[in-house]
Amino acid sequence: MTVHTLRIAAVGAAVAAAATLFAGPAAFANSYAPRHADPARTDSGAVFVQSDNTAANTVVAYHRSAEGTLTRRGVYGTGGRGGVLEGSVVDHLAAQGSLAYDRAAGLLYAVNAGSDTLTVFSVHGDRLHWRQTVPTRGDFPVSVTFHNDRVWVLNALGGGSVQGFVRVGQRLAGVDSWHRGLGLDPDAAPQFTHTPGQISFTPDGSKLVVTTKAGANTIDVFALDHRGAPAAHPVVTATPDAVPFGFTFDPAGRLQVTEAGPNAVETFALHRDGTLTSLGRVATGQSATCWIVATDSGVYASNAGSGTLSGYHVRPDGTLTPLGATATDPGTVDVALSPDGRNLYAQTGAQGVVDEFRVGHDGSLTQIGSVTVPGAVGGEGITAG
Repeated sequence: MTVHTLRIAAVGAAVAAAATLFAGPAAFANSYAPRHADPARTDSGAVFVQSDNTAANTVVAYHRSAEGTLTRRGVYGTGGRGGVLEGSVVDHLAAQGSLAYDRAAGLLYAVNAGSDTLTVFSVHGDRLHWRQTVPTRGDFPVSVTFHNDRVWVLNALGGGSVQGFVRVGQRLAGVDSWHRGLGLDPDAAPQFTHTPGQISFTPDGSKLVVTTKAGANTIDVFALDHRGAPAAHPVVTATPDAVPFGFTFDPAGRLQVTEAGPNAVETFALHRDGTLTSLGRVATGQSATCWIVATDSGVYASNAGSGTLSGYHVRPDGTLTPLGATATDPGTVDVALSPDGRNLYAQTGAQGVVDEFRVGHDGSLTQIGSVTVPGAVGGEGITAG
């Protein structure tokens, strides 16, 4: 299939073929917890957490109460296996965005690093239903992103690569010509620091951004044409010794990037031609600063080595004002915010715990509880709906 010959009918045929080939095995049947109507309770949403279990990857669904606390609703097999990068301890994927929730489409995407596949679930409140598992056409997928009916996956091993898909209804079809290698050294060690860290669309969907961590110490930006096809080569911004890891976009569209080298958050302006201009860097004073999430007025960075979250207020010019550090359980990794921004959920890898926080008007974090995710020691991937 090529971009020039891509048609809905052809994509639909490819989707149907993929669905037949990757039908979900009975061993990974979805589990549903019974739900009973309670008029006195306000259903506020859900939080989904990926275990990255190497025997059988799962997504654990939690009901999110009006107060922000979590109650487990079900454990859902992805039909694939999790994976562990060599050298990793609390962060087996060493990446951000391994689980992504498309609220508009009602779909959840989960990478299966040990199986080189991507699983699609449909979302029904705090329940999931398996739809499809497709190959990512690369080795060890660690991050997934979406925009409208386009979905892209980042493969971490074999030199790194990105692969694009078209969504038709609740299924995906890979587009052969939407595959790009990143050209990283496949033998660079240790793996957990020398593999790419995240892929994400820009807010307007016109570009893809990829961080390479210590594999190249770059931030790569792929322009997308009107059909969704990526440029043959990215625009590359070098960040010497920074080890750019996770990133997010603040409300003004600026790139806020965690840098594990100096343990800092650096702000970049992203220009139309894909180039980046640094607007400043703020050190966290913590260890292993790797993941990040943005609110309407601030950002929170996870520090895996310190077991803390570093909070920052984003000034109008994009620079950051520190709000202080908040302790979590050991091994702070991926982080998610409730849609209203009132609650933050920090996934911690040492014991597979998710810590629950209330976000104050001043940006402060108050812990309101925690849950232990079954089989999720070292796991990564969390999202809230």
